[in-house]
Amino acid sequence: MSDLEIRRAVLADVPAIVAMLADDPLGATREGDPADPAYAQAFAQIDADPQQLLAVAERGGEVVGTLQLTVIPGLSRRGMRRALIEAVRVRANQRGHGTGRQLVQWAIDRARAEGCGLVQLTTDRSRADAHRFYEGLGFEGTHLGMKLAL
Repeated sequence: MSDLEIRRAVLADVPAIVAMLADDPLGATREGDPADPAYAQAFAQIDADPQQLLAVAERGGEVVGTLQLTVIPGLSRRGMRRALIEAVRVRANQRGHGTGRQLVQWAIDRARAEGCGLVQLTTDRSRADAHRFYEGLGFEGTHLGMKLAL
């Protein structure tokens, strides 16, 4: 039995989530002060949307991981629902202990319970360790992801 508890995030978790988002070379250039009202506004939008789930993993009462799961209805594949996993992060001192694996597996199980037939995610090309991690969970690099900054 694991000592990891995974639950829906609450507003009080936002500073810990933002700290994890900022704690890598890419995030350090994108994130700001966790007290910035933009984070609370974004949290409120996510929390109000029934297709969104911002989750945190706790160990010993401390937030040690996070991810966002989005359920997407669609017409393709005969109306199959799919799930999108975004912003997976594990606190630096918790990496290498299976926390990320448990968190992503939880999201996959949740997607299955929501009736999704596919789980997808993107990861930055520069994150070779993340690529190996997701491939170890059974994900395959079948598509090329593209982004357009607005």
